[in-house]
Amino acid sequence: MNTTTLTLNESWLSRRNLFDWVFAALVVAGGLFAFARHAGSMDYYEKPILVAAMVSLIAICWFWRPLRVLAIVVAAASLLAIASYQGDLARADTVFWLKYFLSSQSAILWMSMLFFMSTLFYWLGFFGGKQSDTFDMIGSRLAWAAVTMALIGTMVRWYESHQLGPDIGHIPVSNLYEVFVLFCWLTAAFYLYFEERYNTRALGAFVMLVVSAAVGFLLWYTIVREAHEIQPLVPALQSWWMKLHVPANFIGYGTFALAAMVAFAYLIKEQAEEKRWYKLTPIWLLGVALCFVPVAFRQRVQEAGGSYWVVYAGISALIAAGILLGRKRIAARLPANEVLDDVMYKSITVGFAFFTIATVLGALWAADAWGGYWSWDPKETWALIVWLNYAAWLHMRLVKGLRGTVAAWWALGGLAVTTFAFLGVNMFLSGLHSYGTL
Repeated sequence: MNTTTLTLNESWLSRRNLFDWVFAALVVAGGLFAFARHAGSMDYYEKPILVAAMVSLIAICWFWRPLRVLAIVVAAASLLAIASYQGDLARADTVFWLKYFLSSQSAILWMSMLFFMSTLFYWLGFFGGKQSDTFDMIGSRLAWAAVTMALIGTMVRWYESHQLGPDIGHIPVSNLYEVFVLFCWLTAAFYLYFEERYNTRALGAFVMLVVSAAVGFLLWYTIVREAHEIQPLVPALQSWWMKLHVPANFIGYGTFALAAMVAFAYLIKEQAEEKRWYKLTPIWLLGVALCFVPVAFRQRVQEAGGSYWVVYAGISALIAAGILLGRKRIAARLPANEVLDDVMYKSITVGFAFFTIATVLGALWAADAWGGYWSWDPKETWALIVWLNYAAWLHMRLVKGLRGTVAAWWALGGLAVTTFAFLGVNMFLSGLHSYGTL
């Protein structure tokens, strides 16, 4: 018994290298410094949340080691930005690094450009011939850079909010602008994990489509609402529950979107040899979905000058046409159906687990804020619909062996349900969760 235990312990320790321990020491040191400096402003719940965040960061970065470098770069850049501000937000217009790179708005604009460029290079990978692998590699590197800038923007925005006033500072996950940034980098980060896990970059073109669509909405929303401006929290959001509920929720949204785009790739691969163009249902559905967006936002077209959605429609048409005409070449570079199916399944499994946690946390938050666990608010109702949809998908997968085309169509349809729960409720319905109206 003792020999077995010793062997297991040695095996676990043998997987830790010097960088792992240095990284862990840096995280602990940073956490202790934060505690020593800000413990007086933390409530009873925020202190254990800080400890849990330290342990979780070490664990996840040991599990997926590329995150160690990401975390260090984000921390260093964020600290540089904080030092450059010197407590004066007006310095964002005079200090070079802040003005062009490290202020929250600059970093998020860099994130937006890098995600667009990443999407472009991933798609060039399908049609680049001998340079395809190079284009894919550039697309992957740009996606990593975009995630880095998104996290820097998030961290710096958190600091900036506290500089506006003691009652204004909050974690930046409180409105549509902030959660769209969260959605973009979470979705991309989960994709990058699967990219490394399955040693294929071919899915990046599809996953980055939904990320770029989110970035497009984010930029438009910034234009018509000046949404990048930091606002005080409404009373119901002034709770530590928000720090847990919202990130867990968007891990679900991000991985569900990832699964849907992988499902779309699966269906393109399945129908690559179809010669009757009117039978290529996935592509036409993509076109319909893209055309629906300008219609849904028609009331805001004039506010944005109209040109924004004209450009959007033109780019969307090019994407749909490119997939239609190049479907055979695209299918040839996609991984095997078994890989696509497995990525789909694992994405939905992770998303369902976190979405379940988020729903439970949301009920606890509702009881704390409104005195009841469930009120059949439109957002709550649609969250339940999303949960039931993916619960049924997983049940059919595990019990009935659901695979292939039906599973892919179901996962793709789930994106429509998830999108309405995420965004449609804010557009068309009102209720207790109407904090991010359009």
